[in-house]
Amino acid sequence: MTDIVVPQLGESVTEATVGQWLKKAGDKVSKDEVLVELETDKVSVEVAATADGTLSEIVANEGDTVEIGAVLGRLGSGDGAGAASEDSAPEADKDKSAEKAGEQEAAPKGDPGRSGGGNEGGDLTDVVVPAMGESVTEGTLGEFLKKVGDRVSKDETIAEIETDKVALEVPASADGTIAELLVSPGDTVTPGSVIARISGGAGGSAGASSSKSSGGTEAKEARVSEGATTSQTPAETGESASGQEDRPVSPSVRRVASEGGVNPQDIPGTGRDGRATKADAIDFVNKAAQAPKQESKPQAAASQREIGPREERVKMTRLRQTIARRLKEAQDTAAMLTTFNDVDMSAVMALRSKYKDSFAEKHGVKLGFMGFFTKAIVSALQEIPAVNAEIDGTDIIYKNFYDIGMAVGTDKGLVVPVIRDCDELSIAGIERELGNLARKARDGELTIGDMQGGTFTVTNGGVYGSLMSTPILNPPQSGVLGMHRIEQRPVAIDGKVEIRPMMYLALSYDHRIVDGKEAVTFLVRVKEALEDPERLLLDV
Repeated sequence: MTDIVVPQLGESVTEATVGQWLKKAGDKVSKDEVLVELETDKVSVEVAATADGTLSEIVANEGDTVEIGAVLGRLGSGDGAGAASEDSAPEADKDKSAEKAGEQEAAPKGDPGRSGGGNEGGDLTDVVVPAMGESVTEGTLGEFLKKVGDRVSKDETIAEIETDKVALEVPASADGTIAELLVSPGDTVTPGSVIARISGGAGGSAGASSSKSSGGTEAKEARVSEGATTSQTPAETGESASGQEDRPVSPSVRRVASEGGVNPQDIPGTGRDGRATKADAIDFVNKAAQAPKQESKPQAAASQREIGPREERVKMTRLRQTIARRLKEAQDTAAMLTTFNDVDMSAVMALRSKYKDSFAEKHGVKLGFMGFFTKAIVSALQEIPAVNAEIDGTDIIYKNFYDIGMAVGTDKGLVVPVIRDCDELSIAGIERELGNLARKARDGELTIGDMQGGTFTVTNGGVYGSLMSTPILNPPQSGVLGMHRIEQRPVAIDGKVEIRPMMYLALSYDHRIVDGKEAVTFLVRVKEALEDPERLLLDV
């Protein structure tokens, strides 16, 4: 008996409402087939079967409020109808069950075509995709580091998965031999899905390699076929009026599409297998309502151009696709504006030069510029709270905490790890946290939790030699500060021309929530704190 539980629901979401059961007790189900739909205040979540079998019991009924990890129902591996126990089953059913059990026992061990996840008898152990973090529901399999027949140890990395935020390593769940690889590089996988199986035996699985191309493919085809015929009406199956089969549409998406007067098949999907989620439907309906009323004409899909003899085409990674999408969304959504100023770094550089050795000796970390900048930013955010806020629909959410994201360039793309509660950290604490996050970024060890929840972002183009830039917002944040290289320039000081180490600062902000006066004041406060660091100590 396998419990069907409520999965992670997204950042800051702790409970959901059971929307609709798509199966009833006693129904046979296939692995990865959607059983029930949960609705939260942000998104609709589909809960799928973790193995082939029978839905033996429904624990949470439609309309019930459930928390993460709560049991929704139970999945049995037999063919019996409903939750009837073996003791209460008719004798004929007992005989059938015994006969079926005998057939299963006689089946070759390690046969990937067997139900129940393929690990009956304890010979095979499933390797499942781990949780990817809040708000991350799928990833792309990068590559397998092991092949069928290879020996592995428990917790040894056997595969890498790329999400839109970070790369994850999938460890072996037991000692043994890779018996079967169920997915291929480039396939989309979800948390809890099985990507491989490990045999406890010493030898490789002779039939595993061929089963990947036969049994595994047949299982996928069977699931697709079965999923397409479970509903009855064209609207429910996603079949168009012309008889052409389209994507399956969930009940919540159909409801939102119906209320918004749009065709559910026109909604771009970001869910599993390209299916539209409730959030996709709401966003599509809202955009359709704001668009000018005009007859829409279908546009032909843009065809890829032919490449030349000295060109090569490489598929964008999921991380790079997400970077591109989020940057474009920031431009399309926010009323983004940038204001500039320059700062004389003489005082900070003198302080750093004077105390860097004793600082490193006492705290075990180098004294850099980011500690000073971060404390100056936090002080300015406390004075100008709009820069630390975000827009949520028609509301403004003011954040009374200061989690500062530090943009870091890596070989795989731009990532923004977050230093938490910077208002409570000393300069040494900030430098220590920054060093730890920078190391994790270089080694590819950043987790989803390391990059979630930032309230403001700092990006330092100066490390690459940038003199001036206009940084792009990191949604839903309303401000990002761009640092640049320190350059010796002539400036007028008390009527005299002096050479000073100067840095240009750039603040990009969302003009919908931050007024120009607030933006300029914020940047001036950062400048003042850096040019007179004692202000940070005295909190003035």
